[in-house]
Amino acid sequence: MTQQATEPMNDFSRDLDTLAEQVDRAMREVQKLENDARSKATDLKKAIEEFHKVGLTTIVQRLKNDPRGKELLFELVDDPLVYALFAMHGIVRADMRTRVVRVLEMVRPYMQGHGGDVEFVDVRDNIVYVRLHGACNGCSMSAVTLREGVEEALKHNIPEIRQVEVVPSDPGPAMISLDAITVSKSDVGWVQGPALELAPPGTMTCIETATGSVLVVNNDNKLSAYRNACAHLGRRLDDGTLDANGVLTCAGHGFQFDTTSGECVTAPQAQLEPFPLRVKDGYIWVRPQ
Repeated sequence: MTQQATEPMNDFSRDLDTLAEQVDRAMREVQKLENDARSKATDLKKAIEEFHKVGLTTIVQRLKNDPRGKELLFELVDDPLVYALFAMHGIVRADMRTRVVRVLEMVRPYMQGHGGDVEFVDVRDNIVYVRLHGACNGCSMSAVTLREGVEEALKHNIPEIRQVEVVPSDPGPAMISLDAITVSKSDVGWVQGPALELAPPGTMTCIETATGSVLVVNNDNKLSAYRNACAHLGRRLDDGTLDANGVLTCAGHGFQFDTTSGECVTAPQAQLEPFPLRVKDGYIWVRPQ
């Protein structure tokens, strides 16, 4: 009796993998169609997804209104497959802090290219607090432009944000304490990775940390760090393929990601989780969160 009850579930799991592969394969074929046919196919996909979204939203709302249903809903969201489905339709989304960090990681390469940098401090009551470094920290026109660029990017990508506040840089200590000699506060939370020379352009490397695996990608001498997990089903990405344009293809179901931004090319609703990255003394450092 028990054996009969478990077999359908196993079959169902295998069917989900098969269906995901079929969807991925179909979408790749759609991209090969001529403009008019591709547009019609894309419109059909959007219409079906919107239909599903309305139905799923209704189910979620009903479950939320019932004590037992709410408990079941939380259990369901813990399932990676259900979470991926809800996330694809915009029913669940990352918390404000995570979304702010993602946007700052998107603008960081531009700011560093102009001699500046931005550091996330906190977000409270839809107000984001950041600390600016280098060319961003001053009164020149270039510094003002860079600061305005950070605020514009945050408000554009996260409309709920009301304001962006710049926190003054911490003053240097008048005396060097023993703690400062042994442990630098700026190094807290950072994990040392490989030497920069071991991560040449066009390659990927992994840094294993206490909180999980971090994937570092060198795309045309631009380094990015992401959680080593596909935004589709959480599969490791380090055995995927990286093309000359910096597009990473997951070896599981073929989901593709732009490694310069973390955006998913296959499903725009999905995105890789970025981590802060820096190069210090010839080594790559990441800060998992």
